Amino acid sequence: MSQPAQHMSIGMNILGFGAHSGAWRQAEVPANAYLDPAYYSNIARIAERGKLDAIFLADGPALFGDIAEHPAARLEPTVLLTAVALATRHIGVIATASSSYNDPYNLARRFSSLDHISGGRAAWNVVTNAGDAAAQNFGLAGAPRHVDRYARADEFIDVTLKLWDSWEDDAVIGDAQRGRFADPAKVHAIDFVGAHFSVKGPLNLPRSPQGRPVLVQAGSSEGGKALGSRYADAIFTTQTTLVDGQAFYQEMKQRARQWGRNPEHLKIMPGLSTVIGSSEAEAQARFDQLNAYYGEAGLINQVAARVGLAVSELELDAPLPWERIGPVAEFERGSHGFLEAQLNLARRENLTIRELSRRILVGHRLIVGTPEQVADTLEHWFRAGAADGFNIMPDMFPSGVEVFVDEVVPLLQKRGVFRHEYQGSTLRDHLGLPYPASQYQRAAAAV
Repeated sequence: MSQPAQHMSIGMNILGFGAHSGAWRQAEVPANAYLDPAYYSNIARIAERGKLDAIFLADGPALFGDIAEHPAARLEPTVLLTAVALATRHIGVIATASSSYNDPYNLARRFSSLDHISGGRAAWNVVTNAGDAAAQNFGLAGAPRHVDRYARADEFIDVTLKLWDSWEDDAVIGDAQRGRFADPAKVHAIDFVGAHFSVKGPLNLPRSPQGRPVLVQAGSSEGGKALGSRYADAIFTTQTTLVDGQAFYQEMKQRARQWGRNPEHLKIMPGLSTVIGSSEAEAQARFDQLNAYYGEAGLINQVAARVGLAVSELELDAPLPWERIGPVAEFERGSHGFLEAQLNLARRENLTIRELSRRILVGHRLIVGTPEQVADTLEHWFRAGAADGFNIMPDMFPSGVEVFVDEVVPLLQKRGVFRHEYQGSTLRDHLGLPYPASQYQRAAAAV
C-alpha cells in the first residue's frame, strides 16, 4: 500500500531532551531520562497519535560535548528502538549507525533483527562520522578523509543490501509434517570481495517484513548526494532557504533518474527545528528562556563550530568573515551539508553572526512561532517542490512533540497535506514506497 501523493511524510527527531541544548535545564523530565526507554517510548506514542511516519535517533560512537554543562551520553539506537518498537504499533523506528566504524555483516543483522521485531518498521540512517573523536575510539589518529569515508560507505551499503537480499522471499517453507524448513537453493552466499570488505554470506536471517529495512541517508556534500541518490529511500537534509531546498530537491530527483531509479521512490525530507507558542510572543518567550539557560556564548559557539572558526575570530554584530572561510568541499572536520546550509542562509539574508545564531538550531532551519506559522512553512515547502516531507526537531521534549501533534498536525490534515490514519503497517507503507524485489527476483525477471 502507499500513501496518496499529496500527503507529506513527517519524522520526529529525538535529540536528547530536545533540539535546544538548554532543554534539559527546563526539567520537563528527570535528568537521567536519557537512560530510560520509557522516555523515548512516550515520545514515540505521542508521535504515533499524530500519525507521524517515524521517530529518528541520531548517534555517534564517541562522547561529544561538554558533559559538565550539557547531557551528552546516548543509548545505542538499535537496542533502544527495539524497546520502543515493542511499545508502539505503527510508527517507524529509524536508527543511525556509522559505515566508518561498523562491519556490514553485524550491522545488516542488527537492522534486519529490528525490522523483524518491529513488524517491518525499521530504517538505517547511514552516516560516515566526520569528527576525530569517533576515529580515536577505533585505533585511528583522526577521521579518514571525506572522499575515503564515502568510498567505504558506498561499498558498505552495497554489501549490506546484498546480505538483506541473500534469502529469497519464499525461501522459508515451514512444513513441519515433511520436515522441510527452508529451500537451500533460495538462500545465497553473496561472495563479495571489494576494496574494503570481503563477505561470504548469506545473512543468518530471512528477508524481513518490508523486504529489507528502509535506507536513510543524511548528507548534502557531493559524496553524500552521490550515495543518497543511488541507494537511499529517504534523505534527511539541511536546506535553510526555500530556493536552496527547491534546488536540492530537483538535483536529487534528477540524480536518482540517472541511476535508473524512479525519483518518486526517493523521499527528500529537510530538517526543521521548532519552538511553538500560542502566539508569536509566547513562542519567542519560550525561546528566550531556553537561550538564557544556554547563554549567548553557547549560541555563538554553535555558529563557530559549524564554520570551523574560533569564537575569537567572530564579531557578533558583523557578517561572517567570508575571507577566512574556505570552500565547502575542502572542509574536512565537520558536515559539509550543515556548513553549506548555514553559509547560504547567512549570505542570502546578509545576517550578522548574532542573527545567524538565532536562525539555526542544531544545524537546521529554525522557526519560532505559532502552530499556524509552522503549518504554513511546512505546506509552503511541500507544495513548492522543496520537500516530500520533514524531519521535525522540537526545542524540548515532551512538550515540543505534544504541541506539534495536537496543534500543527490537525492544521496539516485540514489542509489535505497529511494523513488522518495510517494506510499500512510498515514504514515503507507510511512513506509510500513499494516493497523491494530482491536481487534474485530482479535477475530472474531479466532472463
